[in-house]
Amino acid sequence: METRISEIADGIYRLSTFVAEIAPPAGFTFNQFLVLGDEPLMFHTGLRKMFPLNRGAVARIIPPERLRWIAYGHFEADECGAMNEWLAAAPQATATHGQTGCLVSLNDFADRPPRVLADGEIVELGGGKRVRFIDTPHTPHGWDAGVLYEESTGTLLCGDLFTQLGDAGALTEGDVVGPAIAAEDLFQYSSLAPGMGMTIRSLATLAPRTLALMHGPSFRGDGAAALRALADDYDRRASSQAFCRDAA
Repeated sequence: METRISEIADGIYRLSTFVAEIAPPAGFTFNQFLVLGDEPLMFHTGLRKMFPLNRGAVARIIPPERLRWIAYGHFEADECGAMNEWLAAAPQATATHGQTGCLVSLNDFADRPPRVLADGEIVELGGGKRVRFIDTPHTPHGWDAGVLYEESTGTLLCGDLFTQLGDAGALTEGDVVGPAIAAEDLFQYSSLAPGMGMTIRSLATLAPRTLALMHGPSFRGDGAAALRALADDYDRRASSQAFCRDAA
């Protein structure tokens, strides 16, 4: 395996590792995102066993010890498994997440106390970069789920939203909704909570210009339209689930 580096927006780098053995023959990508600034932030730590690969990739952009903030979408091994390895590699770094995530997992898991973020709270990275934390409970899954929005570039760090199979490249202007629907059909990984569609539509109001996917290519274009289309599909799924439950 190798971790490839691509700049998907000004000062935002995608670190991507493709694993062919997952969901063959298409395979699966695991992506971390490095946001530069006076206080650089990494979104997703990657799996603990992938830490050497990801550390080597970060070192090709900045010295890893310069990392100041380490964030993720929700508590899973691929999102934060290497949290403590990164905290050891970057002595000035602080883990950060929402109130629920810190309460149920991060306060205990992280080797140093994390910064607790309120819904909508801004982290100033300097150099013109600022990220906003947005609570998205149970969207796509995880009580603690949340996303980050980098305001200067209009980049939504999506976590598991729009998950898809394959290795389609770093950045696309093509369809990311259809492949995400296909992946949901295969994995059934979302919670299908009744409020998912509403939560995703609230993200569409940000009108992001770039969608940074954890599993799949990043998307450049009308992010609001893509989010609304994804919300429509989850509304359909939730309605179908409710109908089946009522019929039973």
